[in-house]
Amino acid sequence: MPNGEYLRYVALGDSQTEGLGDGDDSVGLRGFADRFAEHLTAVNPGLQYANLAVRGRLAGQVRAEQLGPALALRPDLATVVAGVNDVLRPRFDAAEVAGHLEEMFAALTAAGAHVATVTFPDLSVLVPLARPAAPRIADLNDRIRAAAARHGVAVAETARPAAVTDPRMWTDDRLHASPIGHERIAAALAHAVGLPGSDDTWTHPLPPRPIAPGGSTMAMAAELRWAAAFLGPWLGRRLRGRSSGDGRTAKRPALLPLASAVDP
Repeated sequence: MPNGEYLRYVALGDSQTEGLGDGDDSVGLRGFADRFAEHLTAVNPGLQYANLAVRGRLAGQVRAEQLGPALALRPDLATVVAGVNDVLRPRFDAAEVAGHLEEMFAALTAAGAHVATVTFPDLSVLVPLARPAAPRIADLNDRIRAAAARHGVAVAETARPAAVTDPRMWTDDRLHASPIGHERIAAALAHAVGLPGSDDTWTHPLPPRPIAPGGSTMAMAAELRWAAAFLGPWLGRRLRGRSSGDGRTAKRPALLPLASAVDP
């Protein structure tokens, strides 16, 4: 759309798009999609916005559950962000995951929507135990770029700036963006689609912070606390065949003006 004149924005995805890490279930989630909708509304006050994302969903589940409802809403702008949950599964197939994303890119663009997506940062910088996932993420990112190029999809390269691995950009679980991180993703998407007033300041480093004392001993203790608080419960759900999104539905399934959002 010329000059960022979008009227109907629909977000598809998993927990990042739902907004985990930015608010909580008691006060409501905000997240990058809500924040991106705010950027869009500043340019187009009549914008209507729907968010179909559900936490824990794999890319194939996002395609199966959200693509049809998204198409029914006839968006002129859509974001598709999924794949990290797949990367963390033992039987990860980058071609299969990228294929699900490309099917969504193809269907939405064929219906007349402008589509935007993101690339994913290297989780092993934040989570040393996730080092085996680094090649998977790199492979998936390359496939996302290629699929996006085939369908004219805008890519916010959130994998590349050094700032994205600043711990302040992430919550304590190191898998979900913090409020600062979600705002940076929203700004990256605004820049990727050429929204008036957007620029590359989202790539800039955060202000310097004091060096934490303690050295390697403190770092190891932090890793053990993280494993007990987040890795253990996550593995427990996998062993039980459970998902954090079981029983949940989209937080915003209908197109509404942003002011109608229940989130703060």
